[in-house]
Amino acid sequence: MVIRYPIFLIIIPLVVFLILFLVKKKKGVYKDGSKIANTDLIKNTDYFKKKIREYKIIKSFTYISFIAVIMFLSLLISRPSKLDKKELNKYNRDIILCMDVSASVDELNLELVNSLKDTVSKLHGERFGISIFNTSSILVVPLTDDYDYIIKSLDLIHRSIELNSTYDISNYKNVDNYFYIKDYIRSGTLEGNKERGSSLIGDGLLSCVYSFSSKEKNRTKLIIFSTDNELEGDPLVTLNEAAKISKNENIKVFGIGTKIMKNEFREDFRKSVLLTGGKYYEHSNSTVNNIVNDIEKTSTSLLKSKTQTRRYDAPEVPFILFLGFFTLFIFFSKKVI
Repeated sequence: MVIRYPIFLIIIPLVVFLILFLVKKKKGVYKDGSKIANTDLIKNTDYFKKKIREYKIIKSFTYISFIAVIMFLSLLISRPSKLDKKELNKYNRDIILCMDVSASVDELNLELVNSLKDTVSKLHGERFGISIFNTSSILVVPLTDDYDYIIKSLDLIHRSIELNSTYDISNYKNVDNYFYIKDYIRSGTLEGNKERGSSLIGDGLLSCVYSFSSKEKNRTKLIIFSTDNELEGDPLVTLNEAAKISKNENIKVFGIGTKIMKNEFREDFRKSVLLTGGKYYEHSNSTVNNIVNDIEKTSTSLLKSKTQTRRYDAPEVPFILFLGFFTLFIFFSKKVI
């Protein structure tokens, strides 16, 4: 336990006892009565001696409890605190979730973001980002180790996909909230849709590649990439071209295809993913777990470790003791007044 303001442990008792001294300095003055003569006979009786002993014991307890009250009150005002030391480790691994948010990938994306919420909560210092794309790409979460923010963003994406699939407004308190959630994966991702089409797979992957810092060469860089690889527009780069750039940047892609992906799209997707040094996965109940396990096997090392010290108030025990002794003081003082 650490005391933030130890000076109060001295000041408060001194002030209290100084006040008591000034009040009691006129000792021997009788205010509420007069001396009684010829009391020796009474004082020599066993009953009187017993009562005097009881009175002295109770009076001693009164003094003790009063001193304890002052002591614990001083301790409370001095703000007893505890120090919480936590090791903060930073690892050299960056992961970006790159999601094709066209409607045909909804089933896969729902399972993916739902499972990744639990995975993100178990990360230890790695940076994580989220990018979504259709016609255009949006970086929803830049690389960060703020896992609470990442999980909230994944939850919003999950709700948005679910809402766009069901069009159910019953769980929303107001229209504004409904449209905000509904448009969360649409806003920005359909920019230029009429001119360029949709599901621009190569552009989506390349935008994720360039979301990593090119200056940090010592970091392991990974992309979790979900799509059905069904191109319906005119991309700036093909998937294969984006994969080659990813390889040149030393970024591995872990790709997940949908269950209904056509064979020719699946094979093209698989080859592009393997080109980066990553791995291709079929959508199944164990897909996300397999990806997480494989990502854990990728190289990582501790970049830095520092200790974060957090100080917080810990008044519980002194406060309980203060209340206990204050109660005793009230009880005993009534016996001696």
